[in-house]
Amino acid sequence: QVQLVESGGGLVQAGGSLRLSCAASGGTFGSMSVGWLRQAPGKEREFVAAISWNGDSTVYADSVKGRFTISRVNSKNTLYLQMNSLKPEDTAVYYCAAHRKPYMVVTSLRADFGSWGQGTQVTVSS
Repeated sequence: QVQLVESGGGLVQAGGSLRLSCAASGGTFGSMSVGWLRQAPGKEREFVAAISWNGDSTVYADSVKGRFTISRVNSKNTLYLQMNSLKPEDTAVYYCAAHRKPYMVVTSLRADFGSWGQGTQVTVSS
């Protein structure tokens, strides 16, 4: 099972940018569709973005389309999330996650994600 460690969170003003990274180890990252989900205080964990195992397909939540970009570098076992035009409502703990099985079609369904990182806090001030 792949292990995932997020980094890059922090405090930023509204309108600013952050790039999150997720380093993978212990598994076959290059064969796994992966994504980012987030959880704000008092709310359920929600899907943000996902990318297919080969990088050919991406899926975004409507709330982040046009502002966030997901990408991956399989040779570095790393997943990224570039977040631009950040809003206070983007404040949450962001989790990196991998689909349950290799070569799965990329989806936004939370139930399809099996391996999770520990999360990184993103706080956007108004």
